[in-house]
Amino acid sequence: MTDAEMTKATSGFKLPFVVNIEPRVDNPPKWYSPMLSVLAVVFALLIGALVIWLGGGNPWAAYSHIARYSFGSVGVLSDTMVKATPLMFTGLACSLAFRMKLWNIGAEGQFFLGAYGASLIVLLPVLPEDAPRWLFIIVMIVSGMLFGALWGFVPGFLKARFNVNEIISTLMMNYIAIQWNNYFIYAVWSDHGFQLTRMFQRNAWLPRLSDLAETMPFFRGLTTHMGLVFALVAAIILWWILAKSRWGYEIRLIGDNPRAAEYAGISIKRNIVLVMMLSGALAGLAGMSEITGVVHRLQESISPGYGFTGIIIAWLAKLNPIAVILASILFGALILAGREVQPAGIPTLIQGVIMVALIASDYFLRNRVTITRRQEV
Repeated sequence: MTDAEMTKATSGFKLPFVVNIEPRVDNPPKWYSPMLSVLAVVFALLIGALVIWLGGGNPWAAYSHIARYSFGSVGVLSDTMVKATPLMFTGLACSLAFRMKLWNIGAEGQFFLGAYGASLIVLLPVLPEDAPRWLFIIVMIVSGMLFGALWGFVPGFLKARFNVNEIISTLMMNYIAIQWNNYFIYAVWSDHGFQLTRMFQRNAWLPRLSDLAETMPFFRGLTTHMGLVFALVAAIILWWILAKSRWGYEIRLIGDNPRAAEYAGISIKRNIVLVMMLSGALAGLAGMSEITGVVHRLQESISPGYGFTGIIIAWLAKLNPIAVILASILFGALILAGREVQPAGIPTLIQGVIMVALIASDYFLRNRVTITRRQEV
């Protein structure tokens, strides 16, 4: 067959269907966005399975191992919830800012400043060492949130006053926060020259389920701490603010249509600062809960990237505070049990693929895809 004959033969080939893509003129059904989130997770798991298989492993065995070491018993479920707790706070922090289209990439730094603020109460010290636990917890919560809010105020003010790009400012402030903590960890508060501070006294720890083991043996060895309760309460409060309150309406309106919000007399600049401060306070509360509920001292390696993972969680939850809880549990399981498979490989790969898939899925929220059978002429 000559080239001309081949071109003629193939030029007549047509698929039996036609794919049409057109911009949406109406909102998609309510179930459509959650379905895309689920598909993004499934797609990421399939990519992870492919990588495991290409590396000579058994994907089914690997994922079964992750599930077993995340949810297979009460003990490992408790550990999963410990990992999920700071993710809930950072996911909520990002969801709030993103809802107003403020791209807060600084939850990691705000996490570290919240941990610093909570540690300050013990290590300065602000309260006497024998102060009651309830007083320590309250003051450390307030201090952690204040320092996180301060770290959110700076980029919020720069955005509102000088229109500085909040992506750049919040991202750069992460490094400042980490090195600020390191100065105190390695020098001022170093425990006998080691790269960590002294252990907090027990009345500065958040209560754990294991503390109830003497009266209820079922809780023996369970590491879940009161920070989980704080995270659940914060999710409910943030949902109410966004869905039911007047301020939540202003936040949603500014995010959806800033011109309409300005026309309605809503102060955009004031809300930028307030939202960034509350977002920072939530991330700071994550640092406080990790310091007082898990490590009980200030040290360098207190976060495996909770602030950055919170960005993925916020998108996976479609900025819904209640859905953030479920997404955080999923990622808490990946962080905890993923180490049993490959500490820095498959779990991180899955998180990255989920993020890429979620960003790509927005295309289908903005456009309608229809497939129709080709009509023969």
